[in-house]
Amino acid sequence: MKQYNAKNIFNIALAGHSGSGKTSLAEAMIWLTGGSERLGKVSDGNTVCDFDPEEIKRKTSVQACVAPIEWKNKKINLLDAPGLFDFEGGLCEAARAADTMLITVSGKSGVSVGTEKAVKAADKRGLTKVFFVNGLCDESARFYRVFESLKSSFGPSVCPVVVPYIVDGQADCYVNLLEYKAYKYDSKGKATVVPIPDMGDRLEGLRTAINEAVAETSDEMFEKYFSGEEFTPEEIIVGISHGVKNGTISPVFCGDALSTYGIEQLLNGLVWLAPSAEDKAAEVAMDTEGNPVELNVKDDAMPAAVVFKTIADPFVGKLSYFKVISGKVSPDTPLVNMRTGNTERIAKVMTIRGKKLEDAAYIGAGDIGAVAKLAGTNTGDTLSAPARKVVLDGIEYPSPSLTMAIAPKTKGDEEKVALGVGKLCEEDPTIKFETNNETHQMLLSGMGEQHLDVVVSKLKSKYGVDVVLSKPKVAYRETIRKPVKVQGRYKKQTGGHGQFGDVWIEFSPCESDDMIFEERVVGGAVPKGFFPAVEKGLRDSISKGPLAGFPVVGLKATLYDGSYHPVDSSEMSFKTAASLAYKDGMPKASPVLLEPVGLLKATVPDANMGDIMGEVTKRRGRVLGMNPSEDRMQTIEAEVPQAEMSDFSTFVRQATQGRGYFTFEFVRYEEAPAMVAQKVIEESKE
Repeated sequence: MKQYNAKNIFNIALAGHSGSGKTSLAEAMIWLTGGSERLGKVSDGNTVCDFDPEEIKRKTSVQACVAPIEWKNKKINLLDAPGLFDFEGGLCEAARAADTMLITVSGKSGVSVGTEKAVKAADKRGLTKVFFVNGLCDESARFYRVFESLKSSFGPSVCPVVVPYIVDGQADCYVNLLEYKAYKYDSKGKATVVPIPDMGDRLEGLRTAINEAVAETSDEMFEKYFSGEEFTPEEIIVGISHGVKNGTISPVFCGDALSTYGIEQLLNGLVWLAPSAEDKAAEVAMDTEGNPVELNVKDDAMPAAVVFKTIADPFVGKLSYFKVISGKVSPDTPLVNMRTGNTERIAKVMTIRGKKLEDAAYIGAGDIGAVAKLAGTNTGDTLSAPARKVVLDGIEYPSPSLTMAIAPKTKGDEEKVALGVGKLCEEDPTIKFETNNETHQMLLSGMGEQHLDVVVSKLKSKYGVDVVLSKPKVAYRETIRKPVKVQGRYKKQTGGHGQFGDVWIEFSPCESDDMIFEERVVGGAVPKGFFPAVEKGLRDSISKGPLAGFPVVGLKATLYDGSYHPVDSSEMSFKTAASLAYKDGMPKASPVLLEPVGLLKATVPDANMGDIMGEVTKRRGRVLGMNPSEDRMQTIEAEVPQAEMSDFSTFVRQATQGRGYFTFEFVRYEEAPAMVAQKVIEESKE
């Protein structure tokens, strides 16, 4: 592929609800522009963008993909983002590299949660929004109903550009309101210009909507429109282009990706209306002292690029996808990783189309490329010229909400699991992995069940390790509720020296996350040299409580009396005596089980408030309050026992159709109710 300058480069993310046809639309665009020899299908597993074995198996996108195409001497970098909420990290990555968000909407189901999430992601990054209503060859598609729902959901900025003329459920004729031409498609997807069909008042209504949108783009256009003058086709295109670039207009195109109807009109519309990298890709970075630095999209500037995606391939190695904000990145360009401070050596740069990589002389300002084997570089890092060190915005990922314990099927493969998951975490920062030292479990966190299922599948296919997921154990604690005084006496006689240690210890409750040890021995009943041994015996003992073997907290142990033998006493005998006192005394001190309680912050739509609050109460939670959030959402704050949270993410997703999200952080330990404690104690005995 030839080199393009920033004014001829368009970075466009495809987003939308799962099943709305993003990958099919990308495939149609790639095929029509000559980027592939055949029109692939998601159902056949042969598309350019869904090349990962998991995507082929599941027939859905699980990661963001890059595929550049050429149209009318312009380069369009397509960034196909997953629509499933479990792979929302891919949408964040695509949005970071894009300047325009092309949002696909199903012609049958219309505006869905995925549509709303795509619009929200575009607004967060300040991206231009373009809608494509897809699947109009299906007789159950209803374009005008979908168009009205777009307007009611996202406001008057939604502006029709291409609309279908439907006869007997067939949408094979499309009217381009910018050109004021109609195109009829044959069974092979070939378009012919035809007279504009009689659409009655509907056509005039659509034209009026466009003219009103154009009139809002400048004072000059406003005056012309209200003086009754007609806009020329050029003025309409320029006016809408200005509105699209500054975000006051969101154009709507339509067609059918599977039959390629309307796709070339979409391509024309994108290069006419959407902002180029030169228009949109400039960014404000921070220098090393925290001062803002404006980066212009120019090839002759000093280079600065942001890594927006990482692929960890066991054969190729680490592959970093980056977007150049300013300057050029070429082989042997010295670049500093601003997170680590290390200089990265760029051996070669490549362009990406799906799984195919092609060497390039350089990647210019505003363009997207890849570099291999930058071991210390992660997603979100800035690569900057040593002479002008700047830090660009990274990527803000959603927090994982589902945690499961992960264990290898074959004992001894724990290290393999840790290495494999570590590589997958580099690829997908929405995966979190840690080892819980108390429960001795490896914990894997992700966005949902499908997300973790993909991780399990990739561990087997990429790294050759079979694993099982299970509900994670809860790290309970134990404490006591009343003071008790006990003796610990250890006496053992052998042929030579014997063993003798005798201690009196008072155990009492206190406010502490550990054990507090004190001594008030008088008259040398226990020599000072044995105090550390007594403390060591107790500290070893508190790792297992008397009820269910969980660590003991909030315990004060006071050594106040005892006796010793001048020959037979030793550190070991006093350590043993202390542990005997612990075993005898703790069951008498009213031991109780403590459970971890966390702070839940669940942000959900107003309509789901009752359901969520009811569920929190059912899970033994205490609602602390509610705060209004953005977009008719409310944030519920509650304290909930950790043991009740294992499947809460599944409930929230089902109850809110994926609109809701939450965070959960440990706050403190509280005494578990008797029924809960009894169940935990019985399970520990089993």
